[in-house]
Amino acid sequence: MNTTVSTITIALVLPTLLIILNNQLSTTKPNKEKLSPYECGFDPLKTMRLPFSIRFFLSSHSIPTFRLEIALLLPLPWAMQLPTPTMTMMWTLTILLLLTLGFAYEWTQGGLEWAE
Repeated sequence: MNTTVSTITIALVLPTLLIILNNQLSTTKPNKEKLSPYECGFDPLKTMRLPFSIRFFLSSHSIPTFRLEIALLLPLPWAMQLPTPTMTMMWTLTILLLLTLGFAYEWTQGGLEWAE
């Protein structure tokens, strides 16, 4: 049997076997807690007009911002080898300046204060 056929066979048989074993051997005991939907810590059985803290949304929006910064700055060492490294540095500094200005604005507006 050649390598490709054996690899495809293993890739199909092994996951199928593991799924069947998991369904047969796992014990499920559903109760009220497990069957109820969970959405951001809010109780789904109470009123939907509960007050919530804006801090949750501030923290959840800051994480992707910094991940985006890393994704934009990751190719910087390779981009420095391009014919125009000054243009690369200009765009890098522009990104960092915009993020720093946004951070400073949030800080001065009190958006980062956790204690009231």
